[in-house]
Amino acid sequence: MKNGLLIIVAIFFINMGFAQDSIPQSAFGDGEWFRFKMSYSGFFKAGNATLSVKETMNNDRPAFHVVGKGWTTGAIKWFFKVKDRYESYMDKETILPYKFVRNIDEGGHKKDIVIDFDQENNKAHVFNKKKNTKKDFETKPEILDMVSTFYYLRNKLDTSSLKVGDEVELYMFFDEKNYGFKLKYLGEETIDTEFGNVESLKFRPYVMAGRVFKEEESLTLWVSKDKNKIPLKIKADLAVGSLRADLDAYKGLKHSFKILADN
Repeated sequence: MKNGLLIIVAIFFINMGFAQDSIPQSAFGDGEWFRFKMSYSGFFKAGNATLSVKETMNNDRPAFHVVGKGWTTGAIKWFFKVKDRYESYMDKETILPYKFVRNIDEGGHKKDIVIDFDQENNKAHVFNKKKNTKKDFETKPEILDMVSTFYYLRNKLDTSSLKVGDEVELYMFFDEKNYGFKLKYLGEETIDTEFGNVESLKFRPYVMAGRVFKEEESLTLWVSKDKNKIPLKIKADLAVGSLRADLDAYKGLKHSFKILADN
């Protein structure tokens, strides 16, 4: 399942939240933190992942620094060990990325890459530390990375106007390429979580069928139907087995977390 766990984690992070465009940075702020537990095929504990936000400066410009971490736990780590770190430095107003860091070790498969984005000239400067190479690439206007996409959509997409079947499309830059991404809105659903029953918005991202995913519509995800747009749960049908991620801890939310009832 090489790269499988963290591909799921990455997709989980980048497709989770959506909020109205009327108030900049309305869904999150400094100090927000999430932790997720991962399970494989319904009963094997697969790993954990965290996502945190801090205010910072990037070249004298106000920015958010987001760090995403993922690692295997339990029996799985004895035959496939994962320790990944993703970072994004984003402009505090536009939420467009200045810099993206990917430092991963997945069963001995390692990458250490830093991407500097030139949003004005639509360029990405990629420094591969492991290979000691530097390359420049053309990007789509207002390009995003796999982490900043999560926060950008939380503040830029108005979910109040979405209808069942509507699709959202955007571009992000990853692994030296521009990728188109499409997400379908499936409607509302109240789900049982670690914290109680929560009203949620349900989505289906389209993924590439093949080595990791069983088919294009292999993923289903849920986000809270409140101002935070908290990532609550994801289910994925893999080429071999299935994977589930559930939010099990959080802090630093900007708004109240609406819970209907205790478990």
